[in-house]
Amino acid sequence: MTNPAFDVVEVVAMQLIGSDASVVPVATELSFRASDPYTVRAVFTGAASMSTWLLGRELLAQGVHASAEAPAGNGDVQVWRDEDPEFTLVSLSGVEGSALLAAPTEPILRFLDATERLVPLGREGERMESEISALIAALLTA
Repeated sequence: MTNPAFDVVEVVAMQLIGSDASVVPVATELSFRASDPYTVRAVFTGAASMSTWLLGRELLAQGVHASAEAPAGNGDVQVWRDEDPEFTLVSLSGVEGSALLAAPTEPILRFLDATERLVPLGREGERMESEISALIAALLTA
């Protein structure tokens, strides 16, 4: 699936896990732009609501290899591999509350591989040099 505004798009069928262990399906669209290589846009769409979060690509990449004892992220977003390695868990905390989502790991890995082919992890700064230079020039002339 492709979206002209994004270089990589992957739709992942996640499950919102309630505090009572109830499960609600959530369609999640992960999007990546090579021009903004540090960020993954995640749009979570449930039956009655939609929420957009910006996630660190490196956090997501670390999270698919992390454990519950040492999740990736220490703030509003944490990601780790479930005891069943076929699933990755994403914990989101914000002013509106918190959510725990379970996602199949394979489409997340596929998404990350596609982003890595465009901009390898650790090489994001090279992609951003012209944007940073333009921003500095604009600040200096303002």
